[in-house]
Amino acid sequence: MPRRGRFVLLLAPLWLAACAQEGDFGRPARSAWNGLVDTTGTLAARERGTPSSAFPLTDDEITLRDRAWRFLMPADGRAAFEDALANLTRARVLPPNWRRDDLPSYHEGLISESFRSPFSRYRRLSDDAIADGRLIPPFAALAQRVFEADTLRLRALPLSGSVDGWDVRQAAMRVAENRCLVAWVRLETTLRIARYRYALEHFLIEMPGREAVPAEQALAFLEGRRALLDPLLPPDAAARCGFGEPASQAVLAPPLVAKY
Repeated sequence: MPRRGRFVLLLAPLWLAACAQEGDFGRPARSAWNGLVDTTGTLAARERGTPSSAFPLTDDEITLRDRAWRFLMPADGRAAFEDALANLTRARVLPPNWRRDDLPSYHEGLISESFRSPFSRYRRLSDDAIADGRLIPPFAALAQRVFEADTLRLRALPLSGSVDGWDVRQAAMRVAENRCLVAWVRLETTLRIARYRYALEHFLIEMPGREAVPAEQALAFLEGRRALLDPLLPPDAAARCGFGEPASQAVLAPPLVAKY
């Protein structure tokens, strides 16, 4: 494809993203617009050389992508444009590492909103952390099921006489896609915990109070559930997928509120 054609291919979804609709629980609605964005994302991923398979998605793979949506979207939800770009990242039109590791963003989003009592800010943090934590076990179980199906897929390759090199490549890319998606979710969950921790640390300075205790407990709950993602992939899976190591990995601090 000519260079100009590839440039148009990559930029077109930026205009289309404004038309992308959302379905239940903030997930992308099934629509012609979102389908077009996803299709273009596959083509753009191929242009970048990242894993992208032409095989149809299984039911579990579709559900895995729907459930990943929660973790790949910005937690603060304060900028529609940022959400649109994140949608394009999910669709692989943009590489996952385009987004800045903006540690203060969640705190800034909460503190900039009008509120009557500091309790509501602590409560919002607690609710968000608990909601994330409750979604991790079903996501981890589903990821494990997808990985088991991938193992079956790879074992079947040498047993099929009609399979050619194209089929082998598509199968390998789908396996890589699935693993990189889970690695991305694991990485983003770690970053989200770091943003929550940053917000709690600053809340304790800005508006100290007993409300910090349940917020700390909610963070501990999320961190415990996040550990369920660790056995799914090697520790360096994110780096293998090209995501790199986020700066926020270094700022994960021990709990500030020790007494429950």
